[in-house]
Amino acid sequence: MKYLSLALAAASLTVLSACATPTPYQPVAANVSPANQRGYSETRIEDNRYRLSFAGNDMTKRETVENYLLYRAAELTVESGYDWFEVVSRNTDEKKRATTFEDPYMSSFSWRFYSRNRWSRWGAFGADWGTDTVVYSRYEANAEILMHKGAKPDSDPNAYDARAVKANLESKIIRPGTTH
Repeated sequence: MKYLSLALAAASLTVLSACATPTPYQPVAANVSPANQRGYSETRIEDNRYRLSFAGNDMTKRETVENYLLYRAAELTVESGYDWFEVVSRNTDEKKRATTFEDPYMSSFSWRFYSRNRWSRWGAFGADWGTDTVVYSRYEANAEILMHKGAKPDSDPNAYDARAVKANLESKIIRPGTTH
């Protein structure tokens, strides 16, 4: 009976993980609490200066979050009538959370103790037998950009041709409702 319940639990987790998808390229939804905001947002600071951010969920890779931020910067630059943008500042934050799953049938054979700044298990079948800890990472990229008209200076590594960025990253953009 306990093996059947373990098999059902494993199957349920597999089905649920298949439903989870990375955050698509989309604006942050209105009326969502700040802790649950996923997607891009921007704040206009001056006519040609914006502060941008893109926040992903636990399934969104760091590279994807950073690509979406650059894509939004390029898209906004073209929409605003400019040719290239300069990244004044840029960073990516990582937030981690850990979740521990316990097997109720197996955890009764162990005892808990505190050592090395964490709770651990010791028991009949070794340390942490009957538990599994998963660490999830969530990334948020932020940048401040200045938009310009004319030719992009070749000597500035922080200068990006908006149309070239859009063309190069377009194939990596997953929009809501599309499959990947």
